[in-house]
Amino acid sequence: MKIHHIAIICSDYEISKRFYTEVLGLKILREVYRQERQSYKLDLGIGEDYVIELFSFPNPPKRSSKPEVCGLRHLAFSVENVNEKREELIRKGLRCEEIRIDEFTGKEFFFTQDPDYLPLEFYEN
Repeated sequence: MKIHHIAIICSDYEISKRFYTEVLGLKILREVYRQERQSYKLDLGIGEDYVIELFSFPNPPKRSSKPEVCGLRHLAFSVENVNEKREELIRKGLRCEEIRIDEFTGKEFFFTQDPDYLPLEFYEN
C-alpha cells in the first residue's frame, strides 16, 4: 500500500534529533524514553505524515554507509526547489555535493549526509 516509516539508529541522540528537526525541519510527532532498553524513540513527520523513527541505543555498532555498499543506499526527500534547499543546508553548515541531473527524468538532485554519515538525497519534485 505504501511505506509506513523508515527506522534510523543514531550514535548521538541529541545531535541527530537536532539535525532532523532543526536542520531538515521534520516535525516531532512523539518522543518516548524506553527505560528497559535505555533508548529514545522519536517519531518524525513531514507535515502530518509519519516518516522516520529515530532510535538511540547504547553503543550501537558502526555500519559502512557509502552509497554503493549493500543495504540501504540512501534516504531521499522530495523538495520543491533543489537549488534553494541546497543553499539552505549549506547555510546551516552541511557539506552538500554539487547538483546533478537525473539522466532518465531530467530532474535535479544532490546528496548530503546526516550526523552518522547516512547519505541523504534531495530530489526535485
